[in-house]
Amino acid sequence: MPSLTKSDESQTPRVRWLFLDLNSYFASVEQELRPELRNRPVAVVPVMADTTCCIAASYEAKAFGVKTGTQVGESKRMCPGIELVEARHELYVEYHNKIVKAVETCVPVASVMSIDEMACSLMGREQPLMAALDLARRIKETIRRDVGSTLRCSVGLAPNRYLAKIASDMEKPDGLVALTQDILEPALKQLVLRDLPGIGARMEKHLHARGIRTMEQLLALDHEQLSDVWGGVGGEKLYHWLRGEDFNDPKLEHQKSISQSHMLPPEFRTRDGAYAIAHKLLHKAAMRLRTAHLWTTNVALSVKFVVPKETAKKRHYSGIPQSGWSRGMTVVECQDNQTLVEALRKLWSEMPQGEMLQKPFFVGVWLGNLVPEHLHTLSLFSSLESESRRTRLSTTMDSLNHKYGLDTLFPASMLLAKAAAPTRIAFTSIPDLFE
Repeated sequence: MPSLTKSDESQTPRVRWLFLDLNSYFASVEQELRPELRNRPVAVVPVMADTTCCIAASYEAKAFGVKTGTQVGESKRMCPGIELVEARHELYVEYHNKIVKAVETCVPVASVMSIDEMACSLMGREQPLMAALDLARRIKETIRRDVGSTLRCSVGLAPNRYLAKIASDMEKPDGLVALTQDILEPALKQLVLRDLPGIGARMEKHLHARGIRTMEQLLALDHEQLSDVWGGVGGEKLYHWLRGEDFNDPKLEHQKSISQSHMLPPEFRTRDGAYAIAHKLLHKAAMRLRTAHLWTTNVALSVKFVVPKETAKKRHYSGIPQSGWSRGMTVVECQDNQTLVEALRKLWSEMPQGEMLQKPFFVGVWLGNLVPEHLHTLSLFSSLESESRRTRLSTTMDSLNHKYGLDTLFPASMLLAKAAAPTRIAFTSIPDLFE
């Protein structure tokens, strides 16, 4: 095959983002691990009860109309013989990490969007369409070879991440779709409004009330009209994204991580005291997360201990001879206190014991892989109603705490954290915690 000239390369369609969506992820992992479930209708459920809902369904089950959110009892009527499997969250996280590692042997992962979605920014020679298509096929082959032979994913290629996500949804399972600039408008006109990330039932109703019912009508709006119809900066971003622009206005860019740390006063240099402070730090980080309208998929904990000078490998900048420990974990995309505190408890339980690890003097928490609200993906472990309820509760608490003080309203689990710390030092007076 003859090589391309510079003139040819300038005419070649290019893409800048690759978006990967793992197909029926939880059900696919179960089928990978249990060959007897392959080619059979499978539904993953939170508990074995007819009154609960399916949180994932294999494509064989989807053929009968079973999908995420279908009540288990109804799924049995729709699909006689369906295999129900109780969810194993830690297993899905383990496979998620293996998949990220496999993808990164081909191209760096720029952002983990959720447990079954990730985005990769393409650079230089990766951007011409044929090269990007070859890269996508290589990623698919690598996942099958290194992680699981039956695991499938759909890949979208486009000029920006938003369009790449749309492309990944256009052909399932095992799809590969490219939305290049030359076919963008006619391709988008074939979609319905709900195909766009960020348009759910509520936004669709809002758009209908403004006279927008089709993609053709939406695309016909100019910059100011779409901003007005959408209501806010989201409309401005959508206008640019739907035209293939990689809109990176610094004012609209979100931060990539949130962290809180604290040097413990002598009275708090016990495991109970350190956990209490870590709990409060997480509470503050979660409030910052929600205020910025961000969601996290990664939680990390760091603890530093005072050790004898002769055993210390390094010193803290304060001069304290130290030994450090840190651990992180992936969580389902969240911003609520309940999920984050559960992660903190798990991380704390994994901290090693030992004579040299009994006097912590520093703790820090970190929330990473942050996702802006317009790209948030609903957790497959919870319904839209339950997630909305947790978020409303957290944001209501934030509003009251910002207005009346940060100890006005807090989760019941905070009582344990407050009790664990000496009453001689009030939490609200600890330096750096809530400034």
